[in-house]
Amino acid sequence: MRHLRISIVFIVSILIFLGVIMIYSSSGVYAMHELGDNLYFLKRHLLFLLVGLLLAFLSLGFDYRDLRHLAKPLMLLSIFLLVVVLIPGIGKLSFGARRWFHIGSFYIQPSEFAKLAILLYAADYLARKQQQIQQMREGVIPLCLVVGVTCLLILKQPDLGSALVIASIAFVLLFTAGMRLEILFGIALAVIPAFYFLVMMVPYRWRRIMIFLDPWSDSQGAGFQLIQSQIALGSGGIFGVGLGKSVQKLFYLPAAHTDFILSIIGEELGFLGAFAVIVLFVCFIWQGTRIVKNTMDPFGYFLAMGIVFMIGLQAMVNVGVSIGALPTKGLPLPFISYGGSALIVNLLAVALLLNISRVQDSQT
Repeated sequence: MRHLRISIVFIVSILIFLGVIMIYSSSGVYAMHELGDNLYFLKRHLLFLLVGLLLAFLSLGFDYRDLRHLAKPLMLLSIFLLVVVLIPGIGKLSFGARRWFHIGSFYIQPSEFAKLAILLYAADYLARKQQQIQQMREGVIPLCLVVGVTCLLILKQPDLGSALVIASIAFVLLFTAGMRLEILFGIALAVIPAFYFLVMMVPYRWRRIMIFLDPWSDSQGAGFQLIQSQIALGSGGIFGVGLGKSVQKLFYLPAAHTDFILSIIGEELGFLGAFAVIVLFVCFIWQGTRIVKNTMDPFGYFLAMGIVFMIGLQAMVNVGVSIGALPTKGLPLPFISYGGSALIVNLLAVALLLNISRVQDSQT
């Protein structure tokens, strides 16, 4: 599977390189105007990138199976951090959400690390419980309780997007492990009332759904961001207006260097540039899935499956939001968007995927 690892490294390297360029392009003017340093976000991104690459490199030096005995402690640590971040004075409150630890001049988001913790925990759990996975009491309920507690803590921040990603990871892994379809449907039906309450009964979330259906009904308010994103994508045409020449990043499109960076790519590099990004993620999923299929170890199989699904899902949601196919949700575009915690976690996840492939090769 060496050629698969080379492909994954090549794809991720291109995405990282594009991210560095586009973060500077999309944030330079804003950073200069608001912070007096046009390199502010780029420098921070490069620092997080360096930390992520260093941790990823270190994680390639051992057998991924050694992580199994750390799955429970890391899950407990993750839950602890999700509790602590909710404490006023410890967790940083920003835009009505308490999701970050403020350490020096940096922000650390524990919900991002919870995604990796739940991946490790679920993979270890399902590898140990393969014979009981058809049973609710011994197989399904314990994992659902851990996932449920994690999601509830993240919803308390509030951060519906990350909670849905974690719940989706658990759901897909349970399906992959062979859980009976009637149990899966039962879980899905049980979640519907909770989802209704979380979306329909929370005014700003319900407003997002309504604006998604008709953003022009409030073009200067809730629909502004989505409209500006579509204008950016439309303005780029086939070949784009040119690198660094975006108009929408000049205080028209909020979150241009984070959640809506694909829109700036589409404006500056055109349809071909945005489409190339999508193709790269499709290739990543394809090559990652091939690694999953060639993994014989149950723990490695579930872990690899979760990693590929997590990165693929976040990319799909970000693209869907940018083009107006999904309601606005704050999930970064993996490896490209500005966001230190997400970047580090995604790099670690890819390193684990490569580690799984390498170990499997050594055993064949």
